[in-house]
Amino acid sequence: MISEWISAVLLVLGAFFMLLAAIGVLRLPDLYIRMHAATKASSFGALLMLVAVSIHFPVAYVIIEAALVIIFIFITAPVASHMIGRIAHLLKVPKWEKTIIDELENRIHYDEKGGKTDD
Repeated sequence: MISEWISAVLLVLGAFFMLLAAIGVLRLPDLYIRMHAATKASSFGALLMLVAVSIHFPVAYVIIEAALVIIFIFITAPVASHMIGRIAHLLKVPKWEKTIIDELENRIHYDEKGGKTDD
């Protein structure tokens, strides 16, 4: 009985973080900030939901499968987000006008073909 309540609370919290990620993607001003919201909040929401499933169905293969999915999400989401950000920076996707620091601005220079140059 208590495991059902814990599962329900975790599912609601996971759905809330997924909703927060979706709202962030719609409402935030530029690609870089949207990407942050989509990666962080949705990964945490998926974690909460998969933990809820593991608690509700305490069978070894369900717990192992949920753990593997969590590991996969937490490895691939940041890498994908990083790659999207790098490509967006290469393509000079406009930043929000209130952006103060661009740490890649002066560190990486590319020629016309996309190759790095020495500076």
